[in-house]
Amino acid sequence: MDKARFEQDMKEFVQHSPGNYIPKDIALRPDLAGMQIFREPIFGYASAEDPLFEELKNPGIIGPHFMIPREWLSGAETVISLFLPFTETVRAANRQSMDWPAIEWLHARIEGQAFQDQICTFGEELFRNEGIEALAPMVDPRFSRINPLTHNRNETSNWSERHVAYACGLGTFGLSKGLITQKGIAGRYISVITAAHFTRDKRPYTGLYDYCIRCGACVRNCPGGAISLEKGKSHPLCAAFMEATEAKHAPRFGCGKCQVKVPCEERIPIGHR
Repeated sequence: MDKARFEQDMKEFVQHSPGNYIPKDIALRPDLAGMQIFREPIFGYASAEDPLFEELKNPGIIGPHFMIPREWLSGAETVISLFLPFTETVRAANRQSMDWPAIEWLHARIEGQAFQDQICTFGEELFRNEGIEALAPMVDPRFSRINPLTHNRNETSNWSERHVAYACGLGTFGLSKGLITQKGIAGRYISVITAAHFTRDKRPYTGLYDYCIRCGACVRNCPGGAISLEKGKSHPLCAAFMEATEAKHAPRFGCGKCQVKVPCEERIPIGHR
């Protein structure tokens, strides 16, 4: 298994898998049957021994419950992070009104999460089929997923896809706590830990917020008033708004207004540090 083959196989899976398209029988509107959720992913690579992973155990970052790569997989050599950008269809729908999430976005949030699990499993199998150990924490039984509807400042998962993507060189954080990548902030992340040794990517930044220009667009967009220039994102206020969306659209919920109609929606904004 080499890097080029891994990336090509993953891209083809995302493009052609039925899981990346909304089935007719669950589409919330007839015209959404067949809607594509994610575009082609981008990839970042880090050493499993990168000291940044150990730093994530520090209180105030994630905490001691964070599991470093070799706690997940004893023979880990490489951590691979993928950013899955949402399609223009998903993003454009959510730009139409800043008051309430678009149905397309709700599908992308919930059906998209289900497909993320499929991508993780496929990534594991690519390595295992060649006798190489691999593990995707998101689908591992030890993964503690915090329900975003009850999330607060003191509750975090034992593996953060956004922090791992930062470590792998994919991007830096914004005020909304999303990660700004070369393909923007609107999308989702997965990762695979493997015993394969791949060339690592050098992080093209040094600060957590280097790509954020602090323009305030996400602050103005947030219907829950959960983001400020002074304090960044309030998780309880964000969760309260998402609870309201679940009350109307259960089992789906979401928002994403901080990821659309912003300079970092689909690129690194001009003027970043």
